[in-house]
Amino acid sequence: MDRFAKYHPLVNFFYFALVIAFSMALRHPVSQGISLLCAVCYAAQTEGKRAVLFSLKWCLPIMLLTALMNPAFSHEGVTILLYFPTGNPLTLESILYGLSAGVLLSTVMLWFLSFNRVITSDKFIYLFGRIIPAMSLVLSMTLRFIPKCKAQLELTVDAQKSIGRDMTQGSLLHRTKLAVTVLSIMVTWTLENAIESADSMKSRGYGLKGRTAFSIYRFDERDKLALLFLTFCGFYLLCGMLVSAFGFRYFPSIRYVGLNTVTLSFQFVYLILCMMPVVLNGAEERKWKAIHSKM
Repeated sequence: MDRFAKYHPLVNFFYFALVIAFSMALRHPVSQGISLLCAVCYAAQTEGKRAVLFSLKWCLPIMLLTALMNPAFSHEGVTILLYFPTGNPLTLESILYGLSAGVLLSTVMLWFLSFNRVITSDKFIYLFGRIIPAMSLVLSMTLRFIPKCKAQLELTVDAQKSIGRDMTQGSLLHRTKLAVTVLSIMVTWTLENAIESADSMKSRGYGLKGRTAFSIYRFDERDKLALLFLTFCGFYLLCGMLVSAFGFRYFPSIRYVGLNTVTLSFQFVYLILCMMPVVLNGAEERKWKAIHSKM
């Protein structure tokens, strides 16, 4: 049960906008570790542990790949470990910078994994339908298309397998022909689905002037408190960036702001910001267990 997803769409969107923006802006290793850990924890709550483990199988190679690839193109840094046959140096700073870039990319991917689960198409249209109706429709359709296309692909593959067209068996040419058939079916389904969605929205008067929209969302006191909390955290962290409390430099040599009472306070606020939905969901789970134990 995701309690945070039940908050107002504005609160949900503002939270993800903050954590994703700060995940990309803060390059301090402590900040990156906090964001990555919280992204994994929240994704485990929204998608399940199996889905997170599957995502980490892609994220970990990305981290290693960027850590290995960056030194091949960037030779900055004063800590030289060895020289390539071409004469270019391999520096510790370039390796660490590549690893940091891989962590950043993996963290953002994990945050978007939860984002796609919490910010549904109806929430997105509710937030931006009147401001940018055409763009909000396209984005909501895109966010909805990926899981829908995946489900349709599995259905198509199972249907083809049931009539003796198993793509995992036979020669390479045979499997290729079956794969092309499945691809053709998916392309046809995609085009038909797009036309049906466009006709459906047009028949409902989407984008017309004066059109009203049904909404089940209400902005209550709980949402006000959550929005004030997020605003405080965002403002406090922005102040920390302005005073270089998260300062970390890789080139030409590694320099960083030491951890003290002031800098730790900014890191702590960043931690409670990222952990907000995890804590809410944990409290909700404990509450339900307590009620269930009294029955």
